[in-house]
Amino acid sequence: MKILVINAGSSSLKYQLIDMETEHVLAKGICEQIGTDSTFTHKVESDPSKNIKDMSYPMPDHATAIQLVIDTLTDKEHGVIGSMSEIDAVGHRVLHGAEKFCGSVLVTDEVEEAIKECFEWGPLHNPANLTGIKACQKIMKDVPQVAVFDTGFHQTMPDYAYMYALPYEYYEKYGIRRYGFHGTSHRFVSMKANELLGNPEHSKIVTCHLGNGSSISAVMDGKCFDTTMGVTPLEGIMMGTRCGSIDPAIVPIIMKKENLTPDEVDTVMNKKSGMLGLTGTSDNRTIEQRAKDGDERAKLVESMLCHQLTKYIGGFAAAMGGLDAIVFTGGIGENNPQYRDRVCDKLDFMGVKIDYDINNKYRKGLEGEISTPDSKVKVYVVCTNEELMIARDTKEIVENK
Repeated sequence: MKILVINAGSSSLKYQLIDMETEHVLAKGICEQIGTDSTFTHKVESDPSKNIKDMSYPMPDHATAIQLVIDTLTDKEHGVIGSMSEIDAVGHRVLHGAEKFCGSVLVTDEVEEAIKECFEWGPLHNPANLTGIKACQKIMKDVPQVAVFDTGFHQTMPDYAYMYALPYEYYEKYGIRRYGFHGTSHRFVSMKANELLGNPEHSKIVTCHLGNGSSISAVMDGKCFDTTMGVTPLEGIMMGTRCGSIDPAIVPIIMKKENLTPDEVDTVMNKKSGMLGLTGTSDNRTIEQRAKDGDERAKLVESMLCHQLTKYIGGFAAAMGGLDAIVFTGGIGENNPQYRDRVCDKLDFMGVKIDYDINNKYRKGLEGEISTPDSKVKVYVVCTNEELMIARDTKEIVENK
């Protein structure tokens, strides 16, 4: 079975074609700036001669982008399959499913309507995700489409973890509660951690997905118990351009002092804050180098992030009543040993010990255990693979439909 995984953004479309017999990526790529100065990149790792890089191509809409992807995948010069008929199903990443979906589902008219109803929770992502689904349906009429929700994994949280202390009617009327995100990543790496732990029947794991967007989850017995992101991906730890959790009273204060509308202050918190707001850049590699060169704000960001990570990991361990493993994943989690060093050093009181030499080697796709044999808590670096998780869900749903 071959599955096409689609992640449609407002002006982009990422894809991977995966052979599920071997779980090998046959090809992957991205269509960028759809609707304007569009470019297309296509990569076949097993045969670089088939690659296409930053090719200019007119893509007025997502349907055109999907057609370009299909044409390239089946092209004699650049392709990896003979015809579109070899694509057995399409798995779509969808940001927000609210309380409507606790898992992945086959796309139906009812599912599409539910995705529309969640537009207000994911105004940038959900419309684009649905556009990607519609575009695939138009071109691949008889191919099953599956929706995989970022929020689905977190639907196992107990009410005392997901509720806010606001008037209860806001939950009843508007669905105001914690939903959590990066669920596909947290599910993938926590499953991998359980395998490394020997598939224990009962486990307590904290998964740290650290990148431009970051979130931390407490996972008990393979199910989400708590997570840092909330109604939207803004809550929780500091991120590339997002402020993370702040005193809510700051919002009206800034609105009054800067004469900002609700949308404008939302833009400040989501797109102009975090690492960018503090240092002028959201690129963690640049911040790391600046910190080494003595830049005080870059060093401040690193200290803030380590402090927040330590608080959340320690807090989740206390809430779960123990901790078996910590997992670092995502662009920063997989590639920045010094954050892992500093956080684990602070957690020494819990019996967390890491091998610094091994830890320093783990970056750029390397993964495994970085804790010492006598550490009371296992510490792992796991390379997340959300596309493979989406493909696995899609395969299971299509085979059992």
